[in-house]
Amino acid sequence: MSRIITFISLGLGLALLSACGGSPKNGDLQEYIQETKDRPAGQVEPLPAFQPYRPFTYSAMQMRSPFEPPAREEQRERQLSGKQVQPDLNREKEYLENFNVATLTMVGTLTKDGQLWALIDDGSGGIHSVTEGNYMGKNHGRIVEATRTELQLLEIVADGANGWVARPRIIELQEKE
Repeated sequence: MSRIITFISLGLGLALLSACGGSPKNGDLQEYIQETKDRPAGQVEPLPAFQPYRPFTYSAMQMRSPFEPPAREEQRERQLSGKQVQPDLNREKEYLENFNVATLTMVGTLTKDGQLWALIDDGSGGIHSVTEGNYMGKNHGRIVEATRTELQLLEIVADGANGWVARPRIIELQEKE
């Protein structure tokens, strides 16, 4: 039974294929194809001349950042003539000083023996406890005040004139939604 169906299917397929070939209905198509082949070939335009790349050299690196207000030289001298700060380069570095402050987040607090400890996520899966007096961040940041909602750091950064300047920084508690 299946052989009969196979032979009938093949027969119908051959009949359909023979009906499609050699009909005068596609004569206009054959004529268009021949006309297109008989047309003269067009000219290909030459490639444009190659312009070599000239790299841009950024020369404003030593200038004031456009995102900071301009500082007058007198103000700068007053800042430098005030209290001189300098990091203690001889002390042993703490673990959280290996991370940028921007990557550290405060995720909670706890109180032990009456002292408040802040829980800091280092961004690579570790949670560390710190309190006032601990250091964190690459800019010699020392925690000067710890509350339940924020840590206040005092970073010591280079001022660009072979000196150091103290810069306050706040890390706020990050709550998950």
